[in-house]
Amino acid sequence: MTAAVPALRITDPAAFGRVAVLMGGTSAEREVSLQSGQGVLDALRARGVDAQPVDGIPALVDAIRAGRIDRVFNILHGNRGGGEDGVVQGLLEALGVPYTGPGVLGSALTMDKVRTKQVWMAEGLPTPRFVRVPPGGDLRAAVRELGFPVFVKPSCEGSSVGVFRILAEDDLAPALEFAAGYAGELLAEQMVQGDEYTVAILGELALPSIRIVPAGAWYDYHAKYIADDTQYICPGLEGTEEEGARALALRAFAAAGCSGWGRVDLMRDRTRGLQLIEVNTAPGMTSHSLVPKAAAQMGIDYAELCWRVLEQTMATGVASAGGAA
Repeated sequence: MTAAVPALRITDPAAFGRVAVLMGGTSAEREVSLQSGQGVLDALRARGVDAQPVDGIPALVDAIRAGRIDRVFNILHGNRGGGEDGVVQGLLEALGVPYTGPGVLGSALTMDKVRTKQVWMAEGLPTPRFVRVPPGGDLRAAVRELGFPVFVKPSCEGSSVGVFRILAEDDLAPALEFAAGYAGELLAEQMVQGDEYTVAILGELALPSIRIVPAGAWYDYHAKYIADDTQYICPGLEGTEEEGARALALRAFAAAGCSGWGRVDLMRDRTRGLQLIEVNTAPGMTSHSLVPKAAAQMGIDYAELCWRVLEQTMATGVASAGGAA
């Protein structure tokens, strides 16, 4: 897993044409998406790309209809107005507009944590035990079936939205209250006792792993997007363990129907080794985000990372003065 960073295929920013940086939207992750989108927009413009911000899917449709868009850098997060559930991917496929990130299948599947884990299990890939809790289902019974400690989380949200860490019966009340007012499916998942890692994927390349060490008990929303005391150790592993983590991330990404770029989150259980947790198909690109940190370890700065992601929207074989894919 020591593959070298490939040379850039595109060197002329004009080759990309007019690029929509799709951000914001109406999902629960809107604010994080706006932060990510502004960073991407500034980076692309700094390298000479004709990039413009587009807030949400309806605005994107209007821009495409007006003939103002040649390709899309999708940095919408989440579902229901976000850009990670396959909806915007299907729209762009139908309209023939190239876009960043996985396609319809990979995006839709990985937004659903339950089904992603089912695919991984069918492929013989390691992931923690879980119980699916349908809307209105018995969350307390699911947690007791797994045994403490567990995580409870929505199957189709991200950025730690609605995630509860439950160590004992006394911790259940907030999760039960959330479940009572939540219309979607929940996932009760056996908590892995060990360290947390993430591996970013950039094309065929798995970037160095990052070990995440929050100052608090776990890596929650505050630790991800607000706190300045979370530690990120990159690479997070060494030798054959690092190679194994990167290889597992690539396998998990492909098994879930994904290509392009993304991020695979893992935990290392003290007895069972690495366990797959989830895939992010439009990872955060904020100042606290993980993919830029891993890319920097390989000598790829933030602006070059954005360029390389956008480059994936160009047809294979397009030269530096190429046109639309």
